[in-house]
Amino acid sequence: MLGLLVGGAVLSNAFRLAAQNSFDAALASDMDGLIAAAEPDPGGGVMLQSRFLNHNFTRVYSGLYDQIRSGATGGQISRSLFDHEIVPVNQVRQGALTWGEADGPEGQDLRVVSRRVDLTPGQASGDYTFLVAGDMAEVERQTDEFNVTLIWSFALLGLGLIAAILLQVRIGLLPLRRVSEALARIRDGKARRLDGHFPTEIEPLATELNSLIQHSEEVVGRARTHVSNLAHFLKTPLSVLAAEADAEPGPLAQSVKRQVFSMRRQVDHYLSRARAAGSLDVLGNRTQVCAVMDDLARVIGRIHAPRGIVIDAECADHIHFRGERQDLEEMLGNLIDNGCKWARTRVRVRCETGAGRLVLTVEDDGPGLSAEQRTQVGERGERLDETVPGSGLGLAIVRDISKLYGGFFLLDASPMGGVLARLELPVIV
Repeated sequence: MLGLLVGGAVLSNAFRLAAQNSFDAALASDMDGLIAAAEPDPGGGVMLQSRFLNHNFTRVYSGLYDQIRSGATGGQISRSLFDHEIVPVNQVRQGALTWGEADGPEGQDLRVVSRRVDLTPGQASGDYTFLVAGDMAEVERQTDEFNVTLIWSFALLGLGLIAAILLQVRIGLLPLRRVSEALARIRDGKARRLDGHFPTEIEPLATELNSLIQHSEEVVGRARTHVSNLAHFLKTPLSVLAAEADAEPGPLAQSVKRQVFSMRRQVDHYLSRARAAGSLDVLGNRTQVCAVMDDLARVIGRIHAPRGIVIDAECADHIHFRGERQDLEEMLGNLIDNGCKWARTRVRVRCETGAGRLVLTVEDDGPGLSAEQRTQVGERGERLDETVPGSGLGLAIVRDISKLYGGFFLLDASPMGGVLARLELPVIV
């Protein structure tokens, strides 16, 4: 656009100069005709032969004027000037001609050319100054008309250029837009790799991105394997210590058993956190919630079948969790198992979506908890009843993993009489 503006200004100035040069050429031609028509008058003046003159010299205020000055007679004024006289200013000499400007009749801006001519060589009275002036209004009119045409032409050209640029950018960046959409699908878990055919210029980028995604998966996989191996190596000595403590009853054995139990809880806790944190770095994780919920309901239902606990699970098939299946099983399994431990006869599990979030609720018909107790269990991870089996870390693990995924977990009162556990996570619909 800046180029169009500068180009338009240059063209407008060039046209004005061309129009003025043409106007000056016409004035010079009229000057030649005026000189050719001039003949000395026996009375000391100048006679003009009309056959050589421009007819506009004879019309009053026609816009074309002539004026002849003589040092002896004081001057002669043409009929077109009537009672006015031309007084040139800002004169510049170019060869035999002198160019300048002047104010004409009726506020006209005049372009003036003058030339000294000796009509009677050898006589002092034969030296005259011939002057021709023309109204610059015609030049201004032509320039204005050209500028209007120039503005419309450049406006259309500018719009055409903008349209062409937009079209070029849209078509030219289409492969990059496809890469962006493919990366969005990977981030949302709808794909594992950049699929499709890309232009030669984009193909190296797609290949490197696929290599980076694969490398990320391999690094996370190795890290998770190391964490699992570390947990296994720790659990074996802990199991040995627990067995030795059981074989030798006493205060020392009880103390060892308590410490071993605490260490096992910490190992399980941080193992779950490390596994969940590692899975966040892997692009393309996608887990169907319905399948996980049905599997957990079936397995946990069998565990609590002797107590007659019924698990009512409901979830749509199209809902997917933006994360790994193992992490979803860890969170949802702990909530369902915790509900079954406290329920009298029934646990209800529901899955809903809204505003880009996955909402999982687990309710039981157990005795329930007060607001203070729910705070102790949900936020502080405290155990309220040591007689119920378990490590007491289930809800703490749910809370930690949900935070890693950008979700949250809370406990509330259930209409069924027990506790309602609400878990919100990212979702893919």
